Amino acid sequence: MSLFFILAAILMLGVMVMVHELGHFLAARWTGIPVKEFAIGFGPKLLSWKSKKHETVFFLRLIPAGGYCMFYGEDDAGEKAKDDPRNLNLHAAWKRLLTIAMGPLMNFVLAFVVAVGLYMGVGEDTQGYVGYAIVQSVSENSAAAEAGMAAGDKLLSVNGESAQGMSADGGSLMVSQLISAYEAGDAPLLIEIQRGEEVLTVPMAPRYSEADGRYMIGVTLNYEYTPGYTPISIFRAVELGADYCLRASTALLDGLKTMITTGEGFEESSGPVGIIQLIAEETQANGWLVYIQLLVMISINLGLFNLIPIPGLDGSRMIFLLIEIIFRKPIPRKLEAYVHMAGYLLLIGLMLVMTYKDILKIFR
Repeated sequence: MSLFFILAAILMLGVMVMVHELGHFLAARWTGIPVKEFAIGFGPKLLSWKSKKHETVFFLRLIPAGGYCMFYGEDDAGEKAKDDPRNLNLHAAWKRLLTIAMGPLMNFVLAFVVAVGLYMGVGEDTQGYVGYAIVQSVSENSAAAEAGMAAGDKLLSVNGESAQGMSADGGSLMVSQLISAYEAGDAPLLIEIQRGEEVLTVPMAPRYSEADGRYMIGVTLNYEYTPGYTPISIFRAVELGADYCLRASTALLDGLKTMITTGEGFEESSGPVGIIQLIAEETQANGWLVYIQLLVMISINLGLFNLIPIPGLDGSRMIFLLIEIIFRKPIPRKLEAYVHMAGYLLLIGLMLVMTYKDILKIFR
């Protein structure tokens, strides 16, 4: 990874966090809730200035990977600011709820606007085509593993028939259809593969999978893809952008549900260091189009993550406010403050663990 792409990744995270905090800030301004401090970036202060009208202190800090929006009396366990008229908790619950909700909402807005801009800029992929399948991973003790197939192998043909592209019905990769056509008693398939500059022919007999109901060799496949874009109208871009964001949100929620219920995917999850590494590597390898797509995905991820009712996150604060609105009485402020502070400590601990894990991955 070059330093340029690492800085681009840090800048992306900074923009997403800044937009999130800007959502809180704009909603507070609109509802009349005073803002104590608003910062772009974190770390040492570069510049600061104070609004004479609103008394908000603005900061520009050194590291452009975040920011914050601070309110008077926020998480005030000692209730030192309980009589301050600027205290956040003295304002109507619906105003506070809107102010909190606007952070995640702005992440969704950012993702949608960028997705629409992406489709307007490059068009709709209506003429793309699939190339050869490439082995992503090989299952242990499978036919492919016993034959010596490895990740990165490109599958060129099966028994002399080209394995390029999709099947005639478009429902599967051509190579999958050719392998699935194998029947018990047939001679081993002769699969031609490209490994680097070398072309090899590998014989192997697929094994029947009861779970999938077909013959398989035991590999996970990716594939080459060449897009073919055509210009579209703003209305079509809005439609595609909304669909893209919806599909991304659904995929992320499904992944989160699986992680919570089964723990599957936790090992592959990353903290800030891992996310920066992913953005930098993917952008350097695949170009700026992937950078923009990652911005959309991660911005949605940030918005959804903040809506989880974990103490310290926006979702938890919204739960407290909804209880206050429904029962017309707030939960004791001290208790709420301690709950959020405990949540912060938990999140910081989790962040440290994830960062440690990310660093270990880098040096493996």
